[in-house]
Amino acid sequence: MLSKKQARAFFLVGTLVTFLIFIGLTVYSLGEAQDQSHSENITEAVVRGKKLWESNNCMGCHTIMGEGGYYAPELTKVVERRGDAYIKAALMSEQPWQPRGRKMVAYNMSEAEAEDMVAFFKWIGEIDLNGFETVVSPLAKDKTNN
Repeated sequence: MLSKKQARAFFLVGTLVTFLIFIGLTVYSLGEAQDQSHSENITEAVVRGKKLWESNNCMGCHTIMGEGGYYAPELTKVVERRGDAYIKAALMSEQPWQPRGRKMVAYNMSEAEAEDMVAFFKWIGEIDLNGFETVVSPLAKDKTNN
């Protein structure tokens, strides 16, 4: 059994060691070598695409990197799955788009706006997810494998 003085010393030393480990891991994770977002690839088009993503509340239905609504497909790697032309056609459509019964608003974007969204999706798709696989519905997987 520890005396009161030994218990206090054990607690203080343990707290200090844990705090130092926490600070060290924080500094390590915030280091430039750990940045896997490829922020050097952020162009003006990517920034405009992100603003369009936010202003149209795309996250209300879609997810990116697991964040957002689950009504519509995950879009982290959408350029790999569908390609530029498909995405641009969906965004530039003048009619509401209804793939597999889900209804997407007709955004009627200009070609420049659609290209900005594609640039944003390409940048998002290049982020290293450390092995995390984005969830894609089985219907989307079937469609892309055919």
